[in-house]
Amino acid sequence: MAATGVRAELECPICGSIFTDPVNLTCGHNFCNVCIDCVLDTQEGSGGYSCPECRAEFQDRPALQRNITLRNIVDALKSSQPDQSVSVNFCTYCIDFPVSAVKSCLMCESHMCDDHLKVHSRSPEHVLTEPTTSMEKRKCSIHKKILEYYCPADAACICVSCSLAGDHQGHKVEMLDEASEKKKQRLSKLLPSLITKREETEKKVQNLEKQWKIVQEKAVDTTGTVITLFRDLRRQLEDLEKRVLSEISRQEEQLSLSLSDMIQQLEIKKDELSRKMGHIEELCNMTDPLTVLQESHTWDLCDTEDGDDEDRERLEELLHDGRYLNMASISHTLYTELSNIISTEYICFNIQEAADIVLDRDTAHSNLLLSKDMKIVLWSDIKQNVPEKPKRFQNRAQVLSSQRFSSGRHYWDVIVSKSDHWIVGMCYPSMVRAGWDQSRIGKNSKSWGLLRHETQHVMVHNNKEIQLPSNITINTLRVYLDYEAGQLSFYNLCKPIQHLHTFTISFTEPLHAVIWLLDGGLKISGGRKSIGEIVPPKEIP
Repeated sequence: MAATGVRAELECPICGSIFTDPVNLTCGHNFCNVCIDCVLDTQEGSGGYSCPECRAEFQDRPALQRNITLRNIVDALKSSQPDQSVSVNFCTYCIDFPVSAVKSCLMCESHMCDDHLKVHSRSPEHVLTEPTTSMEKRKCSIHKKILEYYCPADAACICVSCSLAGDHQGHKVEMLDEASEKKKQRLSKLLPSLITKREETEKKVQNLEKQWKIVQEKAVDTTGTVITLFRDLRRQLEDLEKRVLSEISRQEEQLSLSLSDMIQQLEIKKDELSRKMGHIEELCNMTDPLTVLQESHTWDLCDTEDGDDEDRERLEELLHDGRYLNMASISHTLYTELSNIISTEYICFNIQEAADIVLDRDTAHSNLLLSKDMKIVLWSDIKQNVPEKPKRFQNRAQVLSSQRFSSGRHYWDVIVSKSDHWIVGMCYPSMVRAGWDQSRIGKNSKSWGLLRHETQHVMVHNNKEIQLPSNITINTLRVYLDYEAGQLSFYNLCKPIQHLHTFTISFTEPLHAVIWLLDGGLKISGGRKSIGEIVPPKEIP
């Protein structure tokens, strides 16, 4: 009710519709700009002007002031109620006072209010419609006659003259109402499928929004983890720095005390030697032999040399090989503590080592050769004499890994630089092993991979392809699996590491690593040390 009252206040007193470009007179009343202009035009030459609302008189034509506040309110109402259209058509025959039209006549090209509609001609050629401003669109552009028929052959609305002559002559035509109903029926039949597609699209949007929310939550969690990780690293490094600096200070203090003590002793010895040197010089300057020989203080040079040896040994202990500090002890402390910090933080951040992938000989196609350590696969033009096994690929040169993954996070690297035609990926153990198309990686719903064909790189799954940029060069490929998150990602191990693509799947079976090869060879990197020796055909069981 309140909204209805507000809407009533926003209706023009002249046309009864919501204000369009509202203006006001000096008396304070508001009108549509077009409506009050029409009224003032009709009052032209009558000797004065008056307000249609309060009848206030003006000697001169009053100036119209735009009511910006009212216009903003009207715009806000229209935006909140877009379905409530505003009619701006006035009766063609109401000259003295604008009145809203209720019908339009296509024949007369006029608009009529209720009163003039009552006296209007009722003949069939006078076609009445809802008030419209686009009468020209309802008439033939060639014959200027009302469009009454529809030509299905040309999908065009035509007049009676068009149906009798011209391009539409001889065509089967329909009345507009009949053709409109047929089109409505076709559209009605189409509507359920569109509704279904819209619902499917809405579900996809909801799923993507959920994924987006998960990504945001994971980003927040990971950000918090990284911030905590580096805060702990800084704290531990600061503690380690304090301990190492403290050890350096301790060694410096200990060495300084020893050096200070030795310097003091050597200074005393130096003074004693200076005193002895002065006494000896004094004796050497005497001329009386008896006095020199009777001197009670005598020194043996051997005693002096023995003291020098003791001082030299002590100095060497303090300055062994010129190292003033025990750098071995300091380096050991740094190495040990840094290793402990890195090991602890790796565990906290769930950093795992590469999976030790080895290939399964029983699945290898007869054109493939495997190394003894099962980490290198080569293409051979000569088919090998291998026993038939249910697991072996029959039509495609492919091989599976022995390992299967049903949980956790894992990654494995493959050196692919020695081949121009390969696919590397993962698949379910239930993927078919025979058949030219269905058994190839990416040609079914049970395998995912990255295909290289000469210089092109394509992501493949379920017979669908995603082309990667043509400027990519891959020497080592990383495949990363997060089973619980349902993500299988591929990375180019260049500098910096380049993310190529991520498949998002709800896995329903364990996964094997899988390789397809058509030339050259591939090598699985990481895990056990690769031997690199290829098993000759005669050694293949």
